[in-house]
Amino acid sequence: MTTTRLMTADELLTLPRGRFRYELIKGELITMSPAGQEHGAITINLTVLLAQHVKANKLGVVFAAETGFKLESDPDTVRAPDVSFIRRARVEREGISKGYGAGAPDLAVEVLSPDDSPGKVEKKTRDWLAGGALEVWTASPSESSTAASAV
Repeated sequence: MTTTRLMTADELLTLPRGRFRYELIKGELITMSPAGQEHGAITINLTVLLAQHVKANKLGVVFAAETGFKLESDPDTVRAPDVSFIRRARVEREGISKGYGAGAPDLAVEVLSPDDSPGKVEKKTRDWLAGGALEVWTASPSESSTAASAV
C-alpha cells in the first residue's frame, strides 16, 4: 500500500523557485512548466492595462502572475491566476499578506494555454468562485491573435 504525504501551503512557500511553477490542490503538489511566450505576452498586456486602470482610479491592487491564493485548508489548496485584483476596501481591511492571501482574489484572470482542456478551465473557474472570487475572466488566444503584439 502506498501512502501519499500531503503538503501544506506553508511548505509550498519554502520550495525553491526555478524551472517549474507549482500549485497545491487539496494538499497534492502540481508541477507546471513555465508558460510560453505568447501566453506571457498576453498576460503582461492584460496586467499592464488592468493595473493602469486600477491605479488611476485608486480601486485596489493588481497582482502579477504566480501570486498564490489559499483557497482551502486541511488539506490546503493554493492556486495562482495569471493576473488578479483585490478591491481597495478589502486591502484596507485585510492588508497584503507576506505569504498566500486567504481566499480568492476579487478578480482572477486565466490566460489559456495550448494544453488547457475545457474541463481543466472549468475546474479552475469553479475553484476561484468557490474560494470567493467575484469574477473570473478567461483569455483565449487565437491563432491570429494580435494580443501578443508589442504595446
